[in-house]
Amino acid sequence: MTNKLKMHRRNFVKALSLGTAHVLFSNPLYASSGSSFATDPLQKVKLGKSGIETTMLGFGTGVHAGNRTSFLTRQGKEKSLALLRHAWDKGIRFFDCADTYGTHGFVNEALADMNRDEMTLSSKIWVRGGGIPEPERPDADIVVDRFRKELDTDYLDLVQIHCMVEENWTETQKRQMDILENLKAKGIIRAHGVSVHSLEAMKDALASDWVDVIHVRINPYGIAMDKPDPEEVVEVIHQLHQSGKGVIGMKLIGNGELRDQSEKIDNALRFVLGLRSVDMMIIGFEENEQIDNYLSRTETALNDLNKT
Repeated sequence: MTNKLKMHRRNFVKALSLGTAHVLFSNPLYASSGSSFATDPLQKVKLGKSGIETTMLGFGTGVHAGNRTSFLTRQGKEKSLALLRHAWDKGIRFFDCADTYGTHGFVNEALADMNRDEMTLSSKIWVRGGGIPEPERPDADIVVDRFRKELDTDYLDLVQIHCMVEENWTETQKRQMDILENLKAKGIIRAHGVSVHSLEAMKDALASDWVDVIHVRINPYGIAMDKPDPEEVVEVIHQLHQSGKGVIGMKLIGNGELRDQSEKIDNALRFVLGLRSVDMMIIGFEENEQIDNYLSRTETALNDLNKT
């Protein structure tokens, strides 16, 4: 690493501690080169070479989720259906699910009358211990068939292996990867990939041609991330993007820790968008006002980045 890059990194970390990191978000260490930003938070973006094109902002249905429960399943069905429909009415077209969230039925019912061709339905299979009620872990084709029934759809746009932490997950999950590859060849899913919860697992994904789309945890504060220091994570994210993989950013507000810190939310949005290597962002919405607020904040962040 050059002394110049080391200096940039020290300055960035110092700026974070002082709450002034926003002035460094155009730093070439963090922002890839590119033209001016389109300022529509609902602009269509391409997820790498996967063939999926969807809105920059997506709805994450896994707030405080596990064992097929989540905020949406606990708050009351009608409220959750109304929230999902509000997101659709506002223009959000990516809906992120997982077996552990228990939200397939809610998404299906809320969006039953919407144009399926306009929406992007994503879900994740759980292969680890715990996480879902049953001890059995059927193969991916059986699980995906259940997903399609729960979502009442002929196909899913994206299916990922959920929450990988092992540095060699592409070896231990080879059987499920091959099954998902076969499902993609049949048109049952459009793309496959992984969500990672360790830097080692992220690097393993980088080395794998099988990964079409990856969920990565990213924010400028290192909260709920694969490393408390975001710098090494950012480097790998750049490489993932450059390799043609679709990159979905999650944990932008530190798994909810920053939800009441307005300035840090704005910093996080500018930071992640300014990387230019995160194709889209997933936010776990809990109320209509949050959807409206994040649409406005994202538009402001994109405008700010055009000025740097």
